[in-house]
Amino acid sequence: MRVMVMVKATKDSEAGVMPSEQLLADMGRYNEELVKAGVLLAGEGLQPTSKGARVRFSGTSRTVLDGPFTETKELVAGFWLWQVRSMEEAVEWVRRCPNPHPQDCEIEIRPVFEADDFGEALTPELRDQEQRIRAQVPSKT
Repeated sequence: MRVMVMVKATKDSEAGVMPSEQLLADMGRYNEELVKAGVLLAGEGLQPTSKGARVRFSGTSRTVLDGPFTETKELVAGFWLWQVRSMEEAVEWVRRCPNPHPQDCEIEIRPVFEADDFGEALTPELRDQEQRIRAQVPSKT
């Protein structure tokens, strides 16, 4: 199963405070462990929301909202995409993660939808389309 692992933002990450050299080294070693275990599919840190935007949808209308955004505890500062056998395995990997911020923080884990999760709504034609699209997406590996 694939899971999205989201590092929640803090006031410091939203203020653009960069991680220490020690944290970068610790995260580098952790990411190497994930690669060696065949777990890591992708992962990056994110710039603060002051450099981002949101697009709000209402019917056919689209409204662009420029950052920064409030409610820091709801924001994401970085992410990984992992391939694991179970949610329990993902939790165990997160428990081994260096604390991504100097202060208290949270990491959220959520399963990624797989084709079979959509049932009959994902017709054979839509499955074929999905496979064609995935085949065209460049891979860094």
